[in-house]
Amino acid sequence: MQQRRAVLLDVRETAEWNRGHAPNARHIPLGALAARLGELPTGRPVVAICQSGRRSARAARLLARHGPEVYNLRGGMPAWAGAGLPVKASGGAGRAW
Repeated sequence: MQQRRAVLLDVRETAEWNRGHAPNARHIPLGALAARLGELPTGRPVVAICQSGRRSARAARLLARHGPEVYNLRGGMPAWAGAGLPVKASGGAGRAW
């Protein structure tokens, strides 16, 4: 991801995001994604992530219709954290997974 300057896009709801997210992820809830596509940089791959991989798969399908190179992170935040990758909490208690 770093070598290709990929954008990690977290499409979970705000409460889930606050309980824990990847430190450099961008947060746009799935329900707002269509209206906020212009906030994503162009010319860079996008990796969508959510809680389980279902919402991020929907986000990836939406993004693919608009042209960027897009991927769905299967397994969501539990897979991210399980791989030992960093998780940052913005507030709240516990983890979203």
